[in-house]
Amino acid sequence: MPRPTEFRTESVAPDSAVDHVIKSRKRRTVLQAGATLLLSVFSPLPAHAARILAVRVWPAEDYTRVTLENDTVLKVSHFLVKDPERMVVDIEGIELNPTLKELVAKIQPNDPYIRQVRVGQNRPNVVRLVFDLKEAIDPQVFTLDPIGNYRHRLVFDLYPVNPPDPIAALIAKSNAKEAVAESRAPIVENRTEIKPRPIETAKVEQRDEAQPQLTRMITIALDPGHGGEDPGAVGRGGSREKDVVLAIARRLKGKIEEQANMRVMMTRDADFFVPLHVRVQKARKVQADLFVSIHADAWIEPTARGASVFALSENGASSTAAKWLANKENAADLIGGVNIKRHDKQLASVLLDLSTTAQINDSLKLGKSVLTEIGGINRLHKAHVEQAGFAVLKAPDIPSILIETAFISNPEEEAKLTDEAYQDQLADAVLKGIKKYFAKNPPLAKSKLM
Repeated sequence: MPRPTEFRTESVAPDSAVDHVIKSRKRRTVLQAGATLLLSVFSPLPAHAARILAVRVWPAEDYTRVTLENDTVLKVSHFLVKDPERMVVDIEGIELNPTLKELVAKIQPNDPYIRQVRVGQNRPNVVRLVFDLKEAIDPQVFTLDPIGNYRHRLVFDLYPVNPPDPIAALIAKSNAKEAVAESRAPIVENRTEIKPRPIETAKVEQRDEAQPQLTRMITIALDPGHGGEDPGAVGRGGSREKDVVLAIARRLKGKIEEQANMRVMMTRDADFFVPLHVRVQKARKVQADLFVSIHADAWIEPTARGASVFALSENGASSTAAKWLANKENAADLIGGVNIKRHDKQLASVLLDLSTTAQINDSLKLGKSVLTEIGGINRLHKAHVEQAGFAVLKAPDIPSILIETAFISNPEEEAKLTDEAYQDQLADAVLKGIKKYFAKNPPLAKSKLM
């Protein structure tokens, strides 16, 4: 429990412009009381001041999101201050309340971008937030309309001015893996032959002819669905889709990284929201060979059960249920919260236009291989790969599938999804499917090795 001393409030004096107004009115008008003066300077309080209903903080390496949920639309202004780095936010139409003060204690020491936040009544009807920052940021401040269980939301997305390079991170991991492999190599071999060994190289080439030729590292993009403001589907026992799929993805990531020629990029590795088009962008930035989105299905009837695998469709959904599910998953941006002014709508249409038949055919092959392996540990909802217009599968140059691991709305399957042993079996099955796909469809050479 945080100590009461961790709560800090800030009383910010009126700025020079406001002081000028006050002095001018003093010269022009004889007032009976100082209180009357204040009321003449500032706008009168509304009959019903806005109320902050909840505050939430979602720290991540990508960015930190701060959300204020309230009962009406708020008017907000913000500016940045240097030396030290700060972001100052003024929110009009509210008074400081205990819920807003909770924001102070929600900033954790390990937050990548926020050192602390100070909250105070700047002037009547205006609350000021001062974010003390750990580095320079590029903020996005926007509002979201009510949807689902949420009321109005005021969102602060604090992106670093110098974001981490995903390709550099992958290369560093690959180099570390190679260093470990070299350290485990037999010592005798290093001692006996220091000179170049053309004979041994020939032996390796002969051995490679009998096995799939290893020319480069294979990069798998794992995409745990939902996250942050978007919990995804919620089971009757209270299990949230975003938590279940992240746990499964982490297990799968560990198993993939144990493979000598594979590495992983996760679109999210913690509880934060990633817009759908950004998930695709992340996979393309690291030149991923496969994109695997992991979800846990839900249906209006608790009896629905079984796993499914989906690929993109150019010509409409393969079933009514597939279309319904794609529409539901594509609505994640509305729930998770996307800044509409910055959302690249053109990107979505370009990706749709560039989605090729070849990509879809490869996705269907990958989906069939994975679905077959999952069928060995769990009942299948459909025995074939389904297709629909999932926005997250629209990378034009990456075979992409979406796995609905089970119905979290089914109490029996919800228990499975939260069971560590089953999660491990599921991760094993997906990895087997991926390896069998590559055995029949070796990855193509790329213009540069990473």
